[in-house]
Amino acid sequence: MKTKTILWITIFGIAMGFFESAIVIYLRQIVYPDGFSFPLQPIPENLATTEILREAFSLIMLLSVGILTGKSSITRFAYFIFSFAVWDIFYYIFLKLLINWPESLFTMDILFLLPVTWTGPVITPLILSALMIILALLVLYFSSVNEKVIIKTHELLILITGSLIIIISFTADYTKFILSHFSFRDLWSVPKEKLFAFSLKYYPDNFYWNIFWAGVIVILSGIVFFTRRNISLLKTTKVMGT
Repeated sequence: MKTKTILWITIFGIAMGFFESAIVIYLRQIVYPDGFSFPLQPIPENLATTEILREAFSLIMLLSVGILTGKSSITRFAYFIFSFAVWDIFYYIFLKLLINWPESLFTMDILFLLPVTWTGPVITPLILSALMIILALLVLYFSSVNEKVIIKTHELLILITGSLIIIISFTADYTKFILSHFSFRDLWSVPKEKLFAFSLKYYPDNFYWNIFWAGVIVILSGIVFFTRRNISLLKTTKVMGT
């Protein structure tokens, strides 16, 4: 595991976290001059489109770091999720330092906009970032002592399943709100202006903690399976080496 590489990726993630927080501060000053709060305020279409594209290109930047740094598919993945996690953690740290927001770790926030609005308490992405850092460091450690380290299919499926469960916890309240007024069939035919106007009335008054924690447990189990298997491989290799 290359400590110097991890150090520079951490620095990159911190710097990117500052840029992210600065952009959000600018946006809030434009759209929420009296302070950010729900329900959402109307955003000019060009500004909303730019923000969605910014999120997509932010992911491309983080993915590029992993691709350029890693020497194999699994290490590229590890560096990607590590940089993502550091970015997300310091995004909130800088918001707190610069504008004293959020008020608490349980303040509701807009987490993502693709493909629908994700909302959740601030502490939830921080928990996920901690999990990503743990998994990334484990992958990088095992890869440093065994170049053939892989994530087995069943471990990957467990991690993906846990991630999908957590995504449901972030999007369930907003989806429920939209479907309270439009049927699933309506969503394909209703004018986007009407759907957008209705979405501005959304106020996140419920977070599905039970779904979120279920997803966290599933992800943790995937990390445990991966770790135990690779520890066993290391022990077997040492025994055979002696």
